Amino acid sequence: MNCSTRQQINIGLILTLIMALTRSHHWATLSALPDASWAIFFLVGVYLRPMWIMPALIAAAMGIDYVAISQFGVSDFCISPAYGLLVPAYASLFIAGRIYAAHHRMSLSTLPWLFGTALVGAIAAELFSSGGFYVYSGRFAEPTLAGFIPQFFEYFPVMLSSFAFYLGAAAIAHLLISSTHGQRTA
Repeated sequence: MNCSTRQQINIGLILTLIMALTRSHHWATLSALPDASWAIFFLVGVYLRPMWIMPALIAAAMGIDYVAISQFGVSDFCISPAYGLLVPAYASLFIAGRIYAAHHRMSLSTLPWLFGTALVGAIAAELFSSGGFYVYSGRFAEPTLAGFIPQFFEYFPVMLSSFAFYLGAAAIAHLLISSTHGQRTA
């Protein structure tokens, strides 16, 4: 992906705003979209070149969580010793985005790279976030692999569907912007 500095700034601001608007909600309702954080970290890996953006976005996510909990009454149920495992979870998605970006072309032939990197990144993120919560949150008396497997299959499809929704929307936006830009330069 070859985005200008201005385009990267605009993309970064838009993605951060989307994360702020969706992060405090875990399930979609008529008034709240599902959390876009997974897709945001993947897309940041795809579009934004500076490496400092990932830790900055993690800090922004933590700040959003703090404000949502302290100012807006969002439950702090997920804040536990496991919260730190969101760092490798989000890093997994960011790295998956970077890998996809290295293989991206405006061609259907790169769709397997998109699906593959997104899926591997999502599985890793789920294992770090949900697996970490299951093992380290202190909310489960005796965490075991056998106990985690049903948790994985309960929560991962929901997270994956939200992730796919936002990636699909981003892909459509990318195609529309690319085709509009192509028409202007032709």
